[in-house]
Amino acid sequence: MELLILIIIFTAIGGVLSVLAAGIFLLLPEKQRNKVLPYGISFAIGALLAVAFWGLIPHAFEEVKPEQFQTLSGTILAGILGFFILEKLLIWRHCHSESCEAHAEEHHNDGHKSAGTLIIIGDGIHNFVDGVLIAAAFLTDVKLGIVTSLAVAAHEIPQEVGDFAILLHSGYSKSKALFYNILASLTTIIGGVLAYYSLEDLHEILPFFLALASSSFIYIAVADLIPSLHKKTDIKTSVHQIILILAGVLVISSLHEIAHDIEVDGFNMQIEERNH
Repeated sequence: MELLILIIIFTAIGGVLSVLAAGIFLLLPEKQRNKVLPYGISFAIGALLAVAFWGLIPHAFEEVKPEQFQTLSGTILAGILGFFILEKLLIWRHCHSESCEAHAEEHHNDGHKSAGTLIIIGDGIHNFVDGVLIAAAFLTDVKLGIVTSLAVAAHEIPQEVGDFAILLHSGYSKSKALFYNILASLTTIIGGVLAYYSLEDLHEILPFFLALASSSFIYIAVADLIPSLHKKTDIKTSVHQIILILAGVLVISSLHEIAHDIEVDGFNMQIEERNH
């Protein structure tokens, strides 16, 4: 029971602490924040794609047998199509005529709003997986669990900054952006508690959670965020966008490499111990 309490405390730290640290972005004065926001969107694109392609997808394939590769790839494809359908439903919910083209601006704003909803869903899935990994590390060794939770918080901070930028871009107020981000981070605790009681069962389906989280991030970056960058086509803005996308990729990939080694080592050690 003592170990369970530690898992709850440190999954909360790993999830909520990163959100609160990233929330410093919200403390910027509105004028300054609005000036920074377009740059934050470019950074968020790089961060989301790096999390998906550098972290989640390779990790998912590491955890399955070769004969499951096609099923896992199909899960990523199904996830992208599923998020497209979900976004359509979210937009249609606000559309009260047969053709939304008559309300193009309203329809465009609903599209932004739905991107915020999708990022919350995707982040919730990703945080759930982080909670499982933290719990696995604690079940192996308390020190490893503490280090893993801090590593999770560290590599989540830049992604959470990007999430805040997306939510504000989607029309969420500062308080709502903070509330929903904290809400999504609480799935870290759920993942940790479930892993404590049924780690081996979760191990079987974990790669498919990773695949779904990756598909949500890919869809948001490619379908919702990248098109918004094409509104400004001057050379200076385009160069800034490319640099910040690359910065997002570089920051996430560097931090994720360190965190991934710690998390996976703890997870695999715990599975091996359970099997002996």
